[in-house]
Amino acid sequence: MNSRLRAQVVIVGGGPVGMLLAAELGDRGVSTVLLEAQASVSERPKASVVHARALQGLVRRGYFGEMVPRTAAAGEVEAPFRFAGMPGLSICAPASEPGPVLKRPQADLERLFERRARAARVRVLREHRVTEVDQDQDGVRVAAVGPSGRVECTARYVVGADGGRSTVRDLTGVPTQTYGATTSGLAGLVTLERPDDLPSGWHSTPRGWIVVRHTPGAGTHIKTLDCSGAHPDRSLEPTAAELRDELARITGKEIAFREPRWLSRFSDFAQLACSYRFGKVFLAGDAAHMHFPVGAQGLSTGLQDALNLGWKLAYAVRGPAPDGLLDTYDAERRPAAARVIDNTRAQLALMRWGPDTEALQALFAGVVAADRVSRHLSDLISGQDVVLPRRAQQSSPWEGRFLQNVSLRTAEGRRDVVELLRAGRPLLLVFGEADGSHLSQVQHWSQVVDTVRAEPTPQITCEALLLRPDGYVAWAAAPGGERLQDALESYFGACPGRPVQQPAMAGAGTLS
Repeated sequence: MNSRLRAQVVIVGGGPVGMLLAAELGDRGVSTVLLEAQASVSERPKASVVHARALQGLVRRGYFGEMVPRTAAAGEVEAPFRFAGMPGLSICAPASEPGPVLKRPQADLERLFERRARAARVRVLREHRVTEVDQDQDGVRVAAVGPSGRVECTARYVVGADGGRSTVRDLTGVPTQTYGATTSGLAGLVTLERPDDLPSGWHSTPRGWIVVRHTPGAGTHIKTLDCSGAHPDRSLEPTAAELRDELARITGKEIAFREPRWLSRFSDFAQLACSYRFGKVFLAGDAAHMHFPVGAQGLSTGLQDALNLGWKLAYAVRGPAPDGLLDTYDAERRPAAARVIDNTRAQLALMRWGPDTEALQALFAGVVAADRVSRHLSDLISGQDVVLPRRAQQSSPWEGRFLQNVSLRTAEGRRDVVELLRAGRPLLLVFGEADGSHLSQVQHWSQVVDTVRAEPTPQITCEALLLRPDGYVAWAAAPGGERLQDALESYFGACPGRPVQQPAMAGAGTLS
């Protein structure tokens, strides 16, 4: 039986990135269909770390609100972390934010986002495998095969959030920059006969690495890494005997365990889509970027993709945002993913064994220790180094920065930034007795932008800020800088009675 569906956006892939994007669109009233090949959420241990910037974005959308401090605390909070397997790094985040790191199984996140997506009337179709993606000037057609036969969906836009082997990316023909595998890794969940044989933690020998995590009642999660070369056939299913041999080779002793609950392979293969937008098709998460899984950065990078793209697609679909707004997704998110790929490749270089390895690691251990002051590595891993490109040459230094959570004194009492952004709308903050020009300029967009007047605060040294729904500063008042009205038009379209010139599409793929 053939079924035909219409939607404003179709999302392919129901992992955490796809489900979060679906929830973002559904919350904003966008008609959305999500197609997922799997029948249910996979319970196989995958990513389990959400880093600071992704977590900060999530709390601004109403997730994990219980983690936001009740009082406006000053200073920073730290969490220990490893860089290239070396201890001593501290991931830092402002004390006013929920924390540097959230440890939560990926399966739990998928269920959380799916509940919110379904509550927002997103149509989630599981066990539907996509077979066709075609676009023209009117929109995109996606065909899939499900339990009841063929389903054909038409939409204005399609988002591929369907993983590293993305069907959407391949069918659309989006080119990628790739880095071939040079390592071979195994991951598995086992029950050790003698748990003391492999204590929890990171273990390194000249023959490779082993990462061990004991979970009471669940077993032992093991990852091995052989830096001497890639596996000759990554499609070959790993076996218990192979894992036993690899553990014995790296540790120099036999490690006894019962039949694994699951096994998989991984490597340092990396790829980056040459554009995150290809006409009316967008890519997010692993479909757009893959990298060596060190530093637990993949999940957070994908979640930030969804938080960035969700509100932009909603405004483009529901109007009257200019089409150029969608091009900023590629311009803002692809460089962030490129930095993740670069830093994971650098970490792997430090982990490879060679005649100079010990000297190099000892030298870099000092760099890691000094990062408590510079925070370069901490911000790099946690995504807090991201500053978005400025749109105008004479813009304020605030533009493109992420505004940390601060408590503001308003006519309604104390309100903090996290609370004010929870509605998912842009927010204009006007401080003190600023002249009325900012308020008069924003009045044409009152149905789109929330406005709050607050007393001046030492954390924000300008008289007005326009925040995007994802928490980044879109505009700030500056002498001789861009007018607020121009910033509003570039994001949300022309004000009544005044046409706005559509900006050229920058970085978007073209159709042959």
